[in-house]
Amino acid sequence: MLTKSSKYAIRAVLYLTNTGSVYNKMGAKQIAEKLEIPAPFLAKTMQELSRNKIITSVKGPNGGFYLTIGNKKKTLYDIIAAIDNIDKFEECFLGQLECNEDRPCVVHHLYTPFKNKLLTKLKTKSILEMAKEFDANNNISDILNS
Repeated sequence: MLTKSSKYAIRAVLYLTNTGSVYNKMGAKQIAEKLEIPAPFLAKTMQELSRNKIITSVKGPNGGFYLTIGNKKKTLYDIIAAIDNIDKFEECFLGQLECNEDRPCVVHHLYTPFKNKLLTKLKTKSILEMAKEFDANNNISDILNS
């Protein structure tokens, strides 16, 4: 459902939320190394997130990426929308041209409740809330010390 770009962007933003700050800006290369993501790919992704005001960036010797209070109020859905075409959420899971309640594909009724639950969480939980969940589920100190 999500492209690698979106997955990398979400992981990087959640990591940045938990480890970076205005006083501890982080570079894309630094984040990429910690998360084992290709650095050039992540750098472009981070620039796109900055252009879309999902994260904040500062250029220069003390520059890097961080999240403001306003950035942290955005959602994972905002991250995905900045990186990918969100129309794919409305497409048929199996790729049928016509798939709806009247003419469902074979997994429509199984997939639709899952999709709706996922979209609700992506649209309503803030980056900060999701970062706290990420931290609780993935011992961030293990990532930092690796």
